[in-house]
Amino acid sequence: MYTVDNHIKNEKYSGLNTHKLAKTETLEVIAISLEKDAVFPEHVSPKEAQLVVLEGDIDFHINHTVYNLTQFQHFDFPKEIKHWVRANENTKFLIIR
Repeated sequence: MYTVDNHIKNEKYSGLNTHKLAKTETLEVIAISLEKDAVFPEHVSPKEAQLVVLEGDIDFHINHTVYNLTQFQHFDFPKEIKHWVRANENTKFLIIR
C-alpha cells in the first residue's frame, strides 16, 4: 500500500540525526539533519553517492578540499574516499547511493 512519510519535514535539529528512508539491493536513501555547527564525522561511503541539500548550508570536506553546498544543490562523490560535513546553519540533506 502507499504511505506518506513526514520524517524529513518533522525532524528536529539536534546535533546529527540520520534516518534511512529506503533500502533495496541496489539503492539506499538516507535523510540527514545537522544542527548549526554540528559535524558528521569523517567516514567513507561504500558506494558512489549523491548528496542533495534540501535546506541549509554545509561545508563538505573531501580530498583536502571544501565544497560549500546550499539549498537545492547536488553534489556527487566517489566511494571509499574519506569525507566529513559541517553545518553552517541548520541543514537537511539526502544521501542517495
